Amino acid sequence: MKQPVYLDANASEPVRDSVLSEMVKALQITGNPSSVHAMGRRCYHMIEDAREVVADHFGGDVQNCIFTSGGTEADILAIYGQIQKRPLWIGATEHPAISQVDLPKTILPVTKEGVIDLVFLEQLLQQAETPPLVCLMLANSETGVIHPIEQAAQLCHEYGALLHIDAVQAAGRMKIDLSTIGADSLAISAHKMGGPKGVGALLLAAGNIRGAKYLEPLFIGGGQEQGRRGGTQALPMITGMAEAVRSSYIQDRRIIGELRHLIETAAKQKGAVVCGEGAPRLDNTSCLAFEGIVAQRQLMALDMAGFCVSTGSACSSGKVGKSPVLTAMGLEHLAGYSIRISLPWNITEADAEQFIDAYCRMIVA
Repeated sequence: MKQPVYLDANASEPVRDSVLSEMVKALQITGNPSSVHAMGRRCYHMIEDAREVVADHFGGDVQNCIFTSGGTEADILAIYGQIQKRPLWIGATEHPAISQVDLPKTILPVTKEGVIDLVFLEQLLQQAETPPLVCLMLANSETGVIHPIEQAAQLCHEYGALLHIDAVQAAGRMKIDLSTIGADSLAISAHKMGGPKGVGALLLAAGNIRGAKYLEPLFIGGGQEQGRRGGTQALPMITGMAEAVRSSYIQDRRIIGELRHLIETAAKQKGAVVCGEGAPRLDNTSCLAFEGIVAQRQLMALDMAGFCVSTGSACSSGKVGKSPVLTAMGLEHLAGYSIRISLPWNITEADAEQFIDAYCRMIVA
């Protein structure tokens, strides 16, 4: 049976060969990182080496890099660990990990291109009685649209607010420096970089004294992660994550952007709309809407043709309906007709050409 062409990298990237190799090595090592004997110390030092790799690549502080079970836990830890008595403000196109948090929320609107409305944000900050905790995605998982995070951070800090960044989709695909961005915390996940599923990290900025010192843990336990995340660390997952970070940032991504452009050009010639096209976007992500063919029908047709694509966040799996992201962008008329093509790190020109052929045949069928 022919292997399907995988174009759903924003749900999860294929695991890199070098990552798998590092994980196998770690799986063969006996010991608990919290044990004081030689085997335990070996595991401990491997975790700390991985922590240094992750912190260095994202401009964080080694002592404030907390390993988690993934991006969702990192987001939740950032919110509940830092919010204290602050109100919670979130962008209108956030991932369910943040949008479904069971706390009162103020929704920050986005422009028609899906970019956070900085004018509205500043007006709201000026009126706020209590400085909020603001949560924004660095890059949207459905459209690839990149928010102007540095400007948002400047505004937040001018008015005493904290800014948490969900960088899960952006990590490994664009340069991220927490100290340059100016955010207070940053969430990342290994499997969006070609690493294993089930491991991520929350990085706290060096200047984030409240978060660094008073972060409330979600899990208590044996004092792991400096008491901020209990539970024995998953050594193979963490070493795999470090290798995914290293590998993703030495990869030449030019071919990925070129192939996305090829796909979008062909789709637009058939009448498709590229949602968020006018904004800065991740080089691998296309949100294509073709009014007249509902998203579920497109997914089924492409799946039968041998292509794995999606309609949005994999954390809403099984739900094929109108996109809340496009609705927030004022594109309600396209919200039920969009699919997401997200190119993996190992995409080939042949994969892209075959997809173009299948997509065009679907449109005229």
